Amino acid sequence: MTTILKILFFFGLILALAFGFSWIAERPGEISLIWEGQQYQTDLMVTVTALVALVAVIMLLWWMLRALWTSPHSVRRFFRARKRDRGYQALSTGLIAAGAGNALLARRMSARARSLIRADQEPLIRVLDAQAALIEGRYDEARRLFQEMSEDPETRELGLRGLYVEANRLGAHEAARQYAEQAAEAAPYLPWAAKATLEYRCRAGHWDDAIRLLDQQKIAHVLERHEAERLKAVLLTAKAEDQLEADPAGARDSALKALKLAKDLVPAAIVAAKAYTREDNLRKASSTLEQVWRIDPHPEVARSYVRARSGDSAVDRLKKAEKLEALKPNNYESLLAVAEAALDAQDFKKARAKAEAAARIASRERVYLLLADIEEAETGDQGRIRHWMGQALKAPRDPAWVADGHVSERWMPISPVTGRLDAFEWKTPFDQLAGPIEEGSVSEGEKALASLPPVLNADAPAEPKPAVEIPSPKPVEGEELVINADTPAKPAKTDVPAAEPARSNEPIKEAVVVEPFFGRPPDDPGVKDPAVATQEPKTRLKLF
Repeated sequence: MTTILKILFFFGLILALAFGFSWIAERPGEISLIWEGQQYQTDLMVTVTALVALVAVIMLLWWMLRALWTSPHSVRRFFRARKRDRGYQALSTGLIAAGAGNALLARRMSARARSLIRADQEPLIRVLDAQAALIEGRYDEARRLFQEMSEDPETRELGLRGLYVEANRLGAHEAARQYAEQAAEAAPYLPWAAKATLEYRCRAGHWDDAIRLLDQQKIAHVLERHEAERLKAVLLTAKAEDQLEADPAGARDSALKALKLAKDLVPAAIVAAKAYTREDNLRKASSTLEQVWRIDPHPEVARSYVRARSGDSAVDRLKKAEKLEALKPNNYESLLAVAEAALDAQDFKKARAKAEAAARIASRERVYLLLADIEEAETGDQGRIRHWMGQALKAPRDPAWVADGHVSERWMPISPVTGRLDAFEWKTPFDQLAGPIEEGSVSEGEKALASLPPVLNADAPAEPKPAVEIPSPKPVEGEELVINADTPAKPAKTDVPAAEPARSNEPIKEAVVVEPFFGRPPDDPGVKDPAVATQEPKTRLKLF
């Protein structure tokens, strides 16, 4: 932009001179000058031209005299700049060599740079020396150089960073924490310092200090607004959990502030509801949980909502669960909440209907275990119970609190693996992900319901079983075998002559009918009664 302005100014000056000369040429005249008795007379144009030439000559002479006067300084500055350029070239080469791990070249380039540039004028020389010392394994010298850099305002941040890395390498976590906090207090815009300090303060439970540091980062525009608000909500929730036992009012205020910053933060809503409950304000507790339930139906929210008052009966808890279902109808968690409450209230019909509806929405371990509990409480049918338990073993797990591969039963503000803030997510663990769902195929819940064994009732008449072809046993001489009373038996072969009468004086032995298990047929078709299995072959065998 400056070059363009200079060019425009030059052209403007030429145009102005041309316009001036043309204006004088259109108005001719003469100039007379008497000096020491002599009269000098000339044209106006000649006079103006001579004046312009004189000014140009004077300016040229002034420039030449000024250049001659300042030539020693210019020569010194030229050689100094040349030397400095050579020094920076050596410094650049040394830094590249240090980054590549070439300690020998880095050390040689550092010595050359020191001979060409003063170390107190260029702090990068210390950086190069420290990097070369780290590569060569001279950690004591590297720490000394980093300490010197931390005392210089120009290189304080770089020196603290080097000391922090060295302290972590040696396992001196307390020293590393102090270096990180020094850097964060002096420069909260440093990501590594702020992150490390936040992790240390969160592990120590210093929530107020962590929130103050987070606010400093927000002011310094290190974090985006939504990210800073989310992290602050997590810190406020952790603070509320610590305050819940000793200061319920303070816990309530902290949790409500967290909900204002992150409306879908389930742990904050649960802590706020617990604080309201301890203050005997059940209406506020229920309202807080309902607001979060509308945004994100969560099983922990449903559990806290249904069991907010310890004195409620099972029927009262069922009514609360149905209220949650009305807020979020046709939802997996809503249906499960009603099914569990109905099971506690001994309303097996409603519990089974809601659980089966939930199984059709999502095929997961929790819903099948609930169906097994319903089956055990209502019918006690071991076959159906084993069916649901088998489905639970095959089904994927329900979502849980997961952070960096670690599955936890409760939410925590930081990851126990990496120390990262707001690491826990409510999702299905990676090792239990469900398989792909093909479009148009029957869901796993539908298949499980379709393959359910029928309910067996001892009072109901036994249904006729299909005829099974059984190999005929070898008949005993003089006896006949009846397969079924309703179907004509095939003629039995016998060695007794036809004219010989049957030995009617011996009673015909009837088959012994064994009573089924517990007054009804066995639940599992593969389980046989030991009494029947060891029974001797009878003369007459009837199959029902």
